[in-house]
Parts: sequence; structure tokens; C-alpha cells
Amino acid sequence: MEPQTTKRRKLDTTAEMPQASDDANVDLLTPSVPMGTAATQNPSGTVAGMKAHKSSSAAAPFAGDAYNSSLFKLQVEEMLVEVKPNYAKRLGPVGNALRKLKTLIEAIPDREELPFHEATKVLLKTHRVMVPFPEPRPDKTTAYKLAYAKPSNINVVGSYPLKTMEKADSTMVIDMVVTIPASILQEKDYLNYRYFYKRAYYLACIAAGLQNEEEESFDLSMEYLHGNDLQPILVVKPGKGGEPTEFSKSRCEIRIIPACPKGFFADSKLHPAKNSIRPKAAPTGETVTQAPTPFYNATLQVECNHEAYLKLLHQTVKSAEGFVDACVLGRIWLRQRGFGSSASDGGFGNFEWAALTALLLQGGGPKGRKTLSPGYNSYQLFKGMVQYLATSNLVAAPTLIQAGDTTIPKAHLPTFYDGPRGHNVLFKMSASSYDMLRQEAQVSLAMLNDEVFDQFEATFILKKDNPLQQFDSLVEIDGSSATNTIRPQDHRSNNWLLSSKIYNVLKEALGDRVKLIYIKFDDHSRWKTKSAPPSPSPHIQVGLVFDPENIHRAVDHGPAAEDKKAAEAFRNFWGNKSELRRFKDGSILESLVWTKTPNASIFEQIIAYILNRHIGLNPNRDLSIVGDSFDALLPDSVSDTAAFGTLKDSFKTLEQSIRDLEQLPLQLKQLSPIGAQLRSSFINAPDYGPRNPLRYPAEVLIAFEGSGRWPDDVVAIQRTKVAFLIKIGELLELTSQRYKAKLGLEHHDEPLLNYPFLDITEPSGAVFRLRIHNDREQTLLENQVKNKSSDAHSRDSAIAALAQYKYMFLQLPLHTQSVATHCTRFPLLSPTMRLVKKWFSSHMLSTHFREELIELLVIRTFLQPYPWRAPSSCMTGFLRTLQFIARWDWRNTPLIVDFGGIMTSKDISAINVRLEAWREVDPGMNRVVLFAATNHDVSGTTFTDGMPSKVVASRMTALARSACKLLKEEGLQLDPKTLFVPSLGEYDFVIYLSPKFAGSRRGKRDAKAAKFKNLDIQTEEDLLYVGYEPARLFVEELRTLYTTTMVLFHDESSSNVIAGIWSPQTATRAFKVNMPYATKALGNDGKGEESAGQVAIDKEAIMSEMARLGGDMVFKIELRR
Repeated sequence: MEPQTTKRRKLDTTAEMPQASDDANVDLLTPSVPMGTAATQNPSGTVAGMKAHKSSSAAAPFAGDAYNSSLFKLQVEEMLVEVKPNYAKRLGPVGNALRKLKTLIEAIPDREELPFHEATKVLLKTHRVMVPFPEPRPDKTTAYKLAYAKPSNINVVGSYPLKTMEKADSTMVIDMVVTIPASILQEKDYLNYRYFYKRAYYLACIAAGLQNEEEESFDLSMEYLHGNDLQPILVVKPGKGGEPTEFSKSRCEIRIIPACPKGFFADSKLHPAKNSIRPKAAPTGETVTQAPTPFYNATLQVECNHEAYLKLLHQTVKSAEGFVDACVLGRIWLRQRGFGSSASDGGFGNFEWAALTALLLQGGGPKGRKTLSPGYNSYQLFKGMVQYLATSNLVAAPTLIQAGDTTIPKAHLPTFYDGPRGHNVLFKMSASSYDMLRQEAQVSLAMLNDEVFDQFEATFILKKDNPLQQFDSLVEIDGSSATNTIRPQDHRSNNWLLSSKIYNVLKEALGDRVKLIYIKFDDHSRWKTKSAPPSPSPHIQVGLVFDPENIHRAVDHGPAAEDKKAAEAFRNFWGNKSELRRFKDGSILESLVWTKTPNASIFEQIIAYILNRHIGLNPNRDLSIVGDSFDALLPDSVSDTAAFGTLKDSFKTLEQSIRDLEQLPLQLKQLSPIGAQLRSSFINAPDYGPRNPLRYPAEVLIAFEGSGRWPDDVVAIQRTKVAFLIKIGELLELTSQRYKAKLGLEHHDEPLLNYPFLDITEPSGAVFRLRIHNDREQTLLENQVKNKSSDAHSRDSAIAALAQYKYMFLQLPLHTQSVATHCTRFPLLSPTMRLVKKWFSSHMLSTHFREELIELLVIRTFLQPYPWRAPSSCMTGFLRTLQFIARWDWRNTPLIVDFGGIMTSKDISAINVRLEAWREVDPGMNRVVLFAATNHDVSGTTFTDGMPSKVVASRMTALARSACKLLKEEGLQLDPKTLFVPSLGEYDFVIYLSPKFAGSRRGKRDAKAAKFKNLDIQTEEDLLYVGYEPARLFVEELRTLYTTTMVLFHDESSSNVIAGIWSPQTATRAFKVNMPYATKALGNDGKGEESAGQVAIDKEAIMSEMARLGGDMVFKIELRR
């Protein structure tokens, strides 16, 4: 949906996100290793004139196709150039700091072996450095000792030497790996945390040495590498010292990471199926089971494999030209989706992407063949990785690369096993984060395969990790009072264990009600070297994506009573909530019956009950559920479509009644609904009764079979329609006592437009407004437009009438049918359209937009939902629509909605060409500001011709951007009501209307009806005000009178306010005759003669005239400027 021109677009990185970081293993390159120059010089990742190798691509099943379009290719190449930092300019000073750190670390004196408690006491007392031992901390009976010796090697690793860093608002991170010498380690240190205790002491010694030598040059703190409390690291930031070590302008941090020598511990000892944390001796006669410790073992393999991954990634840089840029693309893709290497961010970050890409270039395919081809360019490698993640299930079918006969024990976590290095690359991922990663990859793969719409922005530019836009509901959990979780022998944090338990419980409890459960937990924060590591907050956030077909289901069917084992497990899980029921088909099943209450939806009841039963959480104290507050903004239930359905049933009855009329002059051809009520998109659900008729009639078109007896004059056709409608009304009242018919007339001053309509009222209170469609009008109007002998005024009237004809009689029926169909396909489309319309109305914009255009904005969110899936809640649909409006460059980009999925890239190009033509013909955008095309209407102007103005469109964008900004600032604390509060401070004047004339013109009369039902009948007085809105008519009259003087804003659905701003055309100017507004002379004000002969708009006089026109309707007027 982009014009065929490229322009620079800044990546959306403004949302809150974790710090950019590189794993210690990421792209390990020693400074002496030469850079892959081809990768950095050519953004596409291929040498100029070099094509992908067909021989190698035959063995690589993924991403064999290149870019979908040349535009996408240009955008990717431009982005790669744009996101890469200037290493010499921005990161130049970092080199001096790295060299000085290396020199200082190598100069730290050795420390002799001391017992645990004595070694730590010396550091704390002498240097005020506390050793960050992992839990469980070593006790005083520990036999082995701690020592420090000069590192065997120091390397700068990660994205810095590989040059895969990118510009970002967050701080760049540079990793320095310090290898612990083998002389102070022992072969059995892999057992029972011994290595990690020695590692923590080694890190504390480095901190003490740097702290003593360069206290002013560097600011030192500690944190855990990717949240893993087995791996504390030292973070170095610029201190108060000056050149040459000062690197504050680089906005970088240096992380010092201790590591273990390669191969020091045998791979066989650290296999995922082996145990490395031996339990304490059991009482006599009891057997001690040694469960596998895959996380602990994998962390040790990370410590040992820096050199091995250095070689792997360096070899990949040389063998695959597009590898470096593919890593940059992957880095952007992950960051925009909120993924990172930390377990709290999903456990899949820049290192995992680079390592998987490198390994898939070596194997992973059938019979050990390569999954990706080295001949691929950067985009093909990126797409191949996305395709692999989307189509593979690494839980059910783990991938083993060059692992020989190695077998991996079954688990509920993903496994990508790097055989040569004995390491599961995905060891930090949880079941929920892997589900999330797969879903993101599946959505992205669909985007990249879209050959019609340009998905570059959705893939790389748009930041999509705001939880309120991403999930249909969010559950905030305070886990401090959760029941104790049984700790496995493997090393896991408390938050990880609690999150895993919550995931398993919710997965079973919600079943097919949800499509995704994603759990995030708080990570450890940094701490000063003299302090102990802080405990992480027990705060956990659960994001859920609904299945709209099942989320509101009232009855859950469990196992049959005959299946005693399954039935018992069901009862154990659900407790007293489970009950045995017999159903109509004779089956007897364990069942759950839920009842929606005003205070809690069925979904909320399930969450509260099951987390209380299995986790011990108090729903009132420990749980906070976000999501339903947006639904509550609508006047009725989101899931209750009965009111729209009842009105549609009444329409079907009316249609049959009209078809049964036998005395009509012509055979009825079709009745077509065109009203918003009949496509389930009206802002308020139909609310009517016998004494309270439908306030806004549901509009319907009626068409008859063709006849040569229709006049050859448009005006005469309008008069003939009057006779037809009178006849229909008489026959309906004659043949059925259930209908009342009233003829109405419109467009009195424009004879070419449709003139009559017929309001038909049912005893139930449903009101339908019929207009006759005669296709002969189009031919006559087109002839008048083409008639060169006509005067300009006649031709302009014919052009306007033809546009109105096409809008009402051609496009509205198609639009209504398409919207109604998609409301059935997407259950949340109807309430989302209504909520977005309420937002437009609340900010007094709705009268400047045809409601069909607002509907198209929402439908686009459902039909082109990327980078998300289609919304499955009112909240996500509404907030994503606002984000699109905020980002929509309507000056250069059309709104395109393909209802049927039949448009081609040529159609999109043609629409872009039409927009460019409009901008050339009307550069000031005086007639067409927004360009909205559909597969029914490629002209793009049916719903936007003449409205809104550029001022109003700009205000729409500004308000949407303000809403998105508030969403980012407030996060989950956002009160949805604040998004619908209008600001009156920006208007020049405000007219307050009397409440009895504004908004809801009258209250419901059903409450005052007679006690007896047979007396509750319609009267002529009840029907008198159907469709009559005095406030709307008043605003229309003011706009007609002051069209060049002011711009008026009004919420016709509920507000008693009319706000306005003065047109720039009313600025002070020289007097001339026939000025379109009241003026007053300025005269000589004593400050010179500049004001002589000048006149200004007489605002007070205009306000008085408006008050006079409004009469009793106007309560008060405030003139502010």
C-alpha cells in the first residue's frame, strides 16, 4: 500500500524495550580476523554481478525465491545502509577504552588460593567488592579454594567486531570475553556449581582491580548475562575521566564476561540428559534419583564454547556473502517484536539468530543436507530463517546438527542441538516464548509472501511489541503469595518456575478458547559491585490471544463418565467446578458451566478460579486483568448482536411483504440495505420499541425491473418516484395492518438529486427509509456531463449529482453487503467499527467523514492486519486502527481495502497512479484529501470527495498520534476513557447547546408506557420526530452560511457542544465589497497608519447572529480568540 517511490523511513523504536545486547557468543571475532568487506559494501549481500549458485540452492529447501518486487529490494538495501552506525565516528573512542581495559586486566596481580569464606572476606574488606555467588551459595564447609590468575586470553566479541550493530535509541553493547586460565580450575568443577562459584570470584577480582586502578575513568556495576544468575558480568560505562578513554558520546557500554577454556569439560559430561547437580545423600534405604539438568549443562557449554562459535561464525562470514546483512535484518526483526536473548525477553536474540543461520547453512535438512544455501543473498537468508522458524516444530521434532547417534530426551521445550559443540542453542526459551516466536515467524512469512501489498514497513519498520496492541487480554500477577513451586534439580529462577507452572495451568484450563499464551517476568536489575545482587520482582505478565469463536463459550465438555481415569484427572484439576451432566444426545460427561456476570466475563472467571486453585493467588489482591475495559465503552455488550439481528429480521419481513404486493406497476427486482444498522456498524445498537421508534431509520434501496415508460428527464424521474413510493405506502397499509408509511422529501434546492423517500414503521418500532433506484438516471446524468453546449453551472450540478448517484445507488449496496459479510467472518469487526466511530464522534470529527470511510479504516485492520494476525478483541482492533491512522501518510499513500482478495499488484499500481494524478491536478488538496479505494471502487474518491478537508484530516492524524503516545506512556495503567475525552482548549469559540436539543433528543418512552400491553401502541406523535435531529440541522445550516469563514466540529451522537476555528481567510485585510463575512473597520489605533483602511472579521457580530439562528437551542457561547 505504498506509492511507487522510495523515501527514508525511521524505524519505530520509541516503545519501551529491553536494552540492546549481544550474547557473549555472538559472532565471535578476534581483532586480527579480517572483515568480510563484500557484506558491508553491498547491502544485498552479494558481490556485484554475482548470482546465487543453482547447484547449492537445490539442496536448500528454504527461501529459494528472491524479493517480491524491486521496490521491496530497494527499501531493504536503503534500510541496511541507514541502520548501520558510523563505526569510525561513533565508536572510534571505544577502541581506546577497550585497549586500556585489556591492559588493566592483564596487570591485575594474581591472588593465592584461599578458602571460600576467607577469599570473599578479603575482597569485601579490602576492596568493598561483594562476590556475586549464585544460589545456593557455598557454605563454610566447602573444601576447595578460590584463586585468581592472569587471563589466558582476552577477546572483543559480538556484533562490534563483526559490524552487525545497528543504530538504536538504546545503548550499544560491546562484549569483552576474559578467559579464566585452566590452572585455577579442576576437572570436576562442572559439578554442583563449583565452576560458577570460581567464576563469580574471578569476576569480583577483576572488578576490584579495575576499581582500584581507574576509579574515575570507568563506572562499574554488575548484572546477569541475559538474566541467567549463573553468569554475572561486569558492566563498564564511561566515568568522570577524560581522553583518551572517555567514550560517553558513543552511547556504549562494555561488558566484561568471564569464560571457561574450550574443551575443559567433556561434552559427554554436559549432555542434556546428564545430571551435574548431585543431590545430597538420602536417608538410609532411600534411592536418590539424578534427574537431568539441561539448563545448568547448557549454561556450562555456553561458558566453554566462545572459541568454537568464534570459528563457526567467522567461517560463515567467509562462505556466505549475505550472512552479515542477514544478521542485521534478523536483529531488526527481533527487536521490533520484543525478542531478546534474556529469558525474560523470550530467550531468542541476536546470538541465537546468528548461530541458527550459520548452522542451517551446514545442515538441518533431510539426510543432513543444508537447509540454507551459501549462495543466497541477505534477504533470502533472512526469509529462509523466518520460514524455518515458522514451519518447524522444535518441541515435537528437535533439530540435531551433525550430532551422530546423539539422542535428546523428550521435553516440552524447544531443542536445536549443535552436535559439534554439544549445545542446545535454544536452552533459554520457554514453551510460551517458543509458541510466540513461531507465531511471529508464521505471520512474517505470510507478509513476505504477499505479492500484492508492500509489507516492508510491517516487517521491519513497525514496532509491534506494545502488549495492549499485541494481546486481547493481559493478566498482571503478583507472585509473592503464590504457593511454593517444587524446585527441580536443574537450576531455574523462581520467576521462571512460577511462569512455567502458570503457563501449564492456563494452557489446560483455557484450551481452545485462546490461540496463544505468552508469559513475561521481571528480570534482575543491575547492582553496584559493593552490594549483593538484588532479588527480582515477583511480577508476572500473561498475554493472551483469543479465539473469538470459543472465548465466550458457556459450557465446556470434559471426558465421558466411562473413562474413569480421565474423568478423575478432570475433577482433580477443576475441583468442585466440575459436574456430571447428561446431554440431549444421551452422553454423560464431566462438564463446566459458566455464567457471565456484570462484573466478570467468562474468561475472567476461569482465570480467577484456576489460578486461585492451583497457584494460590487471590483474585482480588494478586490479579489484575486488562482488556474488557474497552468493551465497556460501548453502550451494549460486544458479543450481543441480537439487536442488529432483530432489525435484519424485520427487514427480511418487510422485503417479503413488498414482494407479495400484487398491484405494483412494475415487477420488484431487488431490495438492497445501505444503512449502517443493517451492516452492524452503527455506533449504537438498534434500540426501539412500540412507543420508542428507531431514532435513525435504516436506509434501503428498492429497484424495479427495467421499463421504457420511465421519463427521459432526471427531474421528471424524481417526480415519478414520488408516485411510486405513495403507491407502495398505500398498498402496504392496505394489505397489512402492521405497517405505517410516511412520504418525505429531500434535496429541495437540487432537482437532479434523489427527491423522495418513504419511511415505513413496524409496530415493533423498527423504521425503514426506502429510496427508489433507477439505473436510467446514470445514463441521463452522464449525457448531461458530456454535453458541451450546457452552461458551466448545469454541468457542475450534473457532475455533483452523478457522484452522489454512484455513491448512494452503486457503491453503498456493495459496501453494505461486503461489510455485513465480513462482520460474520470476523465477530469482533462490528464492535470495533462502532468503537472507532465513537472515537471520531467523541473528538467531534464524525460529521466531517462519511461513516463508510471510517468503516474502511477498521476493515483494513482486519483484512490487512500485518504485522499482527486479525484482531480477536475490541481492544486490539481499536488500538491497531488508531496506530494505522497515526502513521498513515495520506498525502502520498492511498487507503486500499480488498474485500474479496482479488486485487493484483497491477491494480495497486493503478490506484497509486490515480492518487498521483489527483495530487498533480489538485496540489492544494482542496477537493480530495484522503484517497480510499476498494476492489468495488478503484476511483478512490467515492467516500472522500469533498470531505474531509485538509485541516480536519490533519487533526485526525494529530489526535491519533496523541492517543498512541499516551498508550506508550501509560502502558497497562491506561484508562481507556481518556482516549475519548475531547480537548476544547484548541478551538477559537465554543457553542453550548441546550441538553434537550443535543445528543439524545429524547429519553426512552417505554418506561412511561401504560401498564397494559394492549394499550402500548404507536401514535402519530411517536413517529413525528423519526430522523429529526435539530442539532445536526443547526450545524449544517451554520456550515452553509459560514463555509469560508470557519470550520465547525460537533458530536451529533451525544455532545451538546459545537466548537469552531476561524479560517485563515478571515485575517485582517484591505476592505473590498462583497466580503463573505461581517467586518469592522480598524481605523487609526495611534500606532501608525498601517491599520488605516484595514478591516477585520467582526467575530462578536457573527456570534450574535449564530445565537439568533439557534434560538432556544443555544445555551451559551464562548468566544476565546
